[in-house]
Amino acid sequence: MSAESLAGKFLLIPMEREFTPGALRALAAAATWQFGEGFGGLRLVSILMGLLAEPECRAAMILRELGISEELLLARWPELHRTPEPPPIPLESPPQFHPEVKSLFTAVDLYMDWGDWPPIISTEHLLLGLAGCDHPVADWLREQGLNFTQLRQQILQRYGTGGQWRPASEEPVVAQTESLPLPEEVGSRSAPETNQAQTVACHFSETLEEERLQPKETSADSRNTSSGERESAGGLSQLTPSTAMGLYRIVDAAINRALEGLRVVEDYVRFVLDDPFLMGEVKDTRHAFSRLAGEFPMTYRLAARETQFDVGTRIKHSHEMKRESVEGLIDANLSRVREAIRSVEECAKVLQPELAERFEQLRYRCYTLHRAIRITELSRKRLQNARLYVLVDARPSPDEFQALITSLVQAGVDMIQLREKKLEDRLLLERARIARKITRGTQTLFIMNDRPDLAVLSHADGVHVGQEELTVKDVRALVGPEMLIGVSTHNIEQARQAVLDGANYIGCGPTFPSSTKQFSHFPGLDFLREVASEITLPAFAIGGINESNIEEVLNTGISRVAVSAAVVDAPDPPAAAKRLLAKLQDKPLR
Repeated sequence: MSAESLAGKFLLIPMEREFTPGALRALAAAATWQFGEGFGGLRLVSILMGLLAEPECRAAMILRELGISEELLLARWPELHRTPEPPPIPLESPPQFHPEVKSLFTAVDLYMDWGDWPPIISTEHLLLGLAGCDHPVADWLREQGLNFTQLRQQILQRYGTGGQWRPASEEPVVAQTESLPLPEEVGSRSAPETNQAQTVACHFSETLEEERLQPKETSADSRNTSSGERESAGGLSQLTPSTAMGLYRIVDAAINRALEGLRVVEDYVRFVLDDPFLMGEVKDTRHAFSRLAGEFPMTYRLAARETQFDVGTRIKHSHEMKRESVEGLIDANLSRVREAIRSVEECAKVLQPELAERFEQLRYRCYTLHRAIRITELSRKRLQNARLYVLVDARPSPDEFQALITSLVQAGVDMIQLREKKLEDRLLLERARIARKITRGTQTLFIMNDRPDLAVLSHADGVHVGQEELTVKDVRALVGPEMLIGVSTHNIEQARQAVLDGANYIGCGPTFPSSTKQFSHFPGLDFLREVASEITLPAFAIGGINESNIEEVLNTGISRVAVSAAVVDAPDPPAAAKRLLAKLQDKPLR
């Protein structure tokens, strides 16, 4: 099919528009639904269905809070049904859209006011567009209780982008959207003589009334300049031209330095660590910084740039051209990024004070990313051979406990956790010291469950905590920098947060019903697939895993398991451990 005929059938989204990984997954899920006969590109209602299919995304959470479900959508749009053969969609790019989706992106662009930087579309942006477009889907969402203004404010707080509202009465809206197709050309239900962007703006006139009453008016001349140019002009008026150009030279150099450093880190996480989650976090940070840096007009930055006469380009230190290690590569570039952001932040306090705090928050975000990247890397090395993790209780007597631990170490178990809820502290510490004595000097790591104090006293290799116990931050304050910290996770958001919190490994489950612990909800194999697809921090599947179902676990992409009854309650615990290890050995670890 030619490009011309394809454009007539589908809406082709410009290449500079990017999507977050979550948005791409939601769009891929949307492509499994079709409206009526034939695919014909993604429709607005199928995109809404796709958002519901990405359960951990924020848009899905908002929809669930409103009581919106697949069943409710199918009752409203019975023409919607599963696609027999959904089109293949690479996760690096969005699928083809039906022309009616033009109204979604028009609404997003209008209300977010992206500026000069390529927009990064998240699931929340997709939901905002669905609520802001001129289509029955938008009417239905409002009927279900979706608060458009509140949603937009949440997006601004999270992503830190967007401008002031631009009501339909303002001339720039008309001027900027006169070239858009008429409503009937994109499947809109509005009258032909109504410009689509005007319709979208008027669509929420009542919602925007309160914000229009705020003192945000600008002169006609200022409407043709960016907000950065207007604010900078005010700041520059307080400075001499020489000082202003000097500050803009600092800003320009620091912005370039930060973006270069972030790109190096992003490439490392992408091509060396091969970690989709951390790569997405670095990429989101880079784009957030780019958008915020866009508040400094490029015309001012270029006017101030003097690379040919920069004395700094002729001063070099020997260590600048050499990295002592791969770790040094990450440390140096993230330090460079933070220092550069601080330079921009300080100059912003003079040039545009309202931006300083936002740069500060981005700088703090880089500190968190630095820790997450390096701890992920270090944890992967430290646990590179850990596949089988056995949880044991205290056993009826110290002798029985000692015999069990000894047999598991001899069988080659990689990690042993002491999990006992009933024993008094003195006896529990005694058992912990027995386990430590047996495992010291072997390849088996000893982990204490829930009790960082006893982990310290017994000199354990690590401590494991659940979602209701102490946080990683508090545990780290008690056990110091060397001890491993594991965290139980039950959904993908908790797993992502554990990575950012600085955990060394995560337990993921429960996968199946267990005889040692009762749960009301089982995330199951789907949760394991989610973790395997985006997180490379060592992750152990846990919950009811045994020899009969371990293959199901391994088929998700997870290659580490934590077990209890399958080994401890077996007639021959070391033999059971060896059989599980044999099944795990052929699976590659990341």
